[in-house]
Amino acid sequence: QVQLVESGGGLVQPGGSVRLSCAASGIIFGINTMGWYRQAPGKQRELVAAITRGGTTNYADSVKGRSTIARDNAKKTVNLQMNSLNSEDTAVYYCTASILPLGRNTYVDYWGQGTQVTVSS
Repeated sequence: QVQLVESGGGLVQPGGSVRLSCAASGIIFGINTMGWYRQAPGKQRELVAAITRGGTTNYADSVKGRSTIARDNAKKTVNLQMNSLNSEDTAVYYCTASILPLGRNTYVDYWGQGTQVTVSS
């Protein structure tokens, strides 16, 4: 019954910005690392950014300096702000989280459905 639901994707002009959001729902007893991956057609999935429960962040070199990941532990959400977008940022972006759900004593990786970000003029 645990779900991750993403929002905020769409068509963006080069040089523009996008803010992606992800909300976890269900009976959840804990969330460790949360993050964002992306995958473009014909390319491998790659990590964009991740953030631990305590707030430690990690960014891909390609987005460092123009992206910010943040989380709200009370709301069980994680956001990704990306600025100065270019065509290389075009991809499906996926939210992921390590979650301790009802009935388990170990954390399980969950994934959102993905949201398309297209950078084009």
